[in-house]
Amino acid sequence: MKILAVCGNGLGTSFMLSLNVNKALKELNIDGDCKNMDLASAKTEQADYYIGSPEIMDQLNDGKKKTIRVVNMVNLNEIKDALKAHILEG
Repeated sequence: MKILAVCGNGLGTSFMLSLNVNKALKELNIDGDCKNMDLASAKTEQADYYIGSPEIMDQLNDGKKKTIRVVNMVNLNEIKDALKAHILEG
């Protein structure tokens, strides 16, 4: 499974988020990989899920992309809960 951590510039925030998402995926035993990317590139990049702040996910959501919203990008529990809700229970 391919997951993209998205932020406005694709640098610091999405990089930290992708590290935490990969850690959460491992802890949840979900087979997947998360990479970080900027918003403009993510709009044309195919992935199973896109994860980021609510504001960025609103800009990315085209009605077809599966988006996951997280408020605190460094809170591992919030990330795990979001992944569980969308991937395991979704």
